[in-house]
Amino acid sequence: MAGKRKAKRTEREDLSKPSKWRLQHGGFCEPVREADPETGSPVQHRRAVDTLGLMLANGSITPEMHEAGCIFRTLFRSAAIDSMSTSQLIRLPRSTADRLSNRQIDARRRVAEALDALGGHDSPAGSCAWFIIGLECSVREWAQRRGWGGRPVSQPIAGGILVAALGTLAMHFGLMPRVQAA
Repeated sequence: MAGKRKAKRTEREDLSKPSKWRLQHGGFCEPVREADPETGSPVQHRRAVDTLGLMLANGSITPEMHEAGCIFRTLFRSAAIDSMSTSQLIRLPRSTADRLSNRQIDARRRVAEALDALGGHDSPAGSCAWFIIGLECSVREWAQRRGWGGRPVSQPIAGGILVAALGTLAMHFGLMPRVQAA
């Protein structure tokens, strides 16, 4: 006769805090308590800390570099490079494939120009900007998994590459004056 198995004790996850999986992808600021606009019930909001904001707060980058990173990220999102293609809910007769809007085409052109200013998408700065700023990967994740040319890079070097890329982007977007050598 078989014995009874003991039931496994599972710990319940505290839903008022970010999960262990979410915490490994970056920190959060202190929770802010306020009323939900629709129901009026009290809620806690936790804002995820982004890489550029953290670097600005630490003094690793200047406000101009932060602004350049925000411009590149906005262009990257507007270009819809990383988005999943979807089908239209309403189909028009005699229409072919989904067309890009003028805004997306202009954003893609500007992203390509920015990547060219960084040395191309295969350069260390271009790859760093694409994955860390555009796709919003962490510096650690890019350094370990992607790196430059598919080879891992140490995290301090990856941070230096990101700072250099942000400086170049700031000059490319006209946020910092070009200094002429005398």
